[in-house]
Amino acid sequence: MKNEIKIFSPATVANVACGFDVLGFCLDNKGDEMVIRKVSEKGIRITHIEGYDLPFETAKNVAGVSALAMYEHAKPDCGFEIEIYKKIKPGSGIGSSAASAVGSVFGMNELLGKPYNKTQLTYFAMKGEVLASKSEHADNLAPALFGGFTLVKSTLPLDILQIPTPKELYATLIHPQIQVKTADAREILPKEVPLKDAIAQWANVGSLIHALHTSDYSLIHRSLQDIIVEPYRKQLIPYFDDVKYAALEAGALGCAISGSGPSIFALSKGKEVAEKVERAMQSMYSKTDIEYNTFVSQINTQGIKIL
Repeated sequence: MKNEIKIFSPATVANVACGFDVLGFCLDNKGDEMVIRKVSEKGIRITHIEGYDLPFETAKNVAGVSALAMYEHAKPDCGFEIEIYKKIKPGSGIGSSAASAVGSVFGMNELLGKPYNKTQLTYFAMKGEVLASKSEHADNLAPALFGGFTLVKSTLPLDILQIPTPKELYATLIHPQIQVKTADAREILPKEVPLKDAIAQWANVGSLIHALHTSDYSLIHRSLQDIIVEPYRKQLIPYFDDVKYAALEAGALGCAISGSGPSIFALSKGKEVAEKVERAMQSMYSKTDIEYNTFVSQINTQGIKIL
């Protein structure tokens, strides 16, 4: 059995407009690389970090916390070293902490002979996510591990459903170079919502799931609406309404905040439309003094993988 593994841990989009804390999908060409090494000395150590300034102390690093959760459960007769090549900017809204959290447990699981399934790995990774967002949620973790679209039906007990991905679906993302902390973005949300808004929201979630199952792009368009979370969180993202309008005018099926922001995603039918949406987003933001970057991605149906 191998003693070292190199993995690609992908970026993800959580919430997907109407599915706050339960829906997510996996991106194809953005992600972290990590090396997990099995060593004789017991314990978990982070030995190398590149890309962004993150703590080496195991208990203060998301990858370390999730690794410790799994290590304490597995009680292996060895230890692990973790190298992190961080390419997803922390606080960007595309699952940076989730990529770290799933990467360490996925790699350890492979080196131990796969004693845990993907749902169990998600459970361990949730312990790391708590460090980043102050809450146990799996809407970034699940798509990173399972690939494609996922629905977290429940966290107690953890129950994850894989949702089909329509073949022509593409995502366009714009990342304004500002920081929105997940904990702050959660704090801004209302503790109660009107019943009529809740009814409309869960109707959108139900119809979006049906649309993904049936590749009904028109229904995807009509379902990608968030009337509960977006009205509050969009105030943290400069020019959000302008970007959304530009994306929809360019032909996007829908446009919303990626996770807690500041990244904004749009879904489109076909790569050509997705690239047109990207140009519309760029055109809008180029008029501001905020730096940004954009990319187009197919939906990654594989999820995390060995390099």
